[in-house]
Amino acid sequence: MPLQIHHYSNGEITVVWKPNLCIHSGNCVRGLKEVFDNSRIPWIDVSKAETQRIIEQVKKCPSGALSLIQNPKETSE
Repeated sequence: MPLQIHHYSNGEITVVWKPNLCIHSGNCVRGLKEVFDNSRIPWIDVSKAETQRIIEQVKKCPSGALSLIQNPKETSE
């Protein structure tokens, strides 16, 4: 089965979700329901909380199915 990868960005960070690795511990949903809501599609909405709260919650994922990419800061010229 090919590895599926989904990206959800708020401009500052990108949450990466690999459903094939997910063990459905529920840590994400219980810890930050406004961002991780399995009753909606897409189930991750990074516009619903501050970046730091999202980072802290993603770090609690026991399987590594959720990870983060720090987006480059935009520079104005």
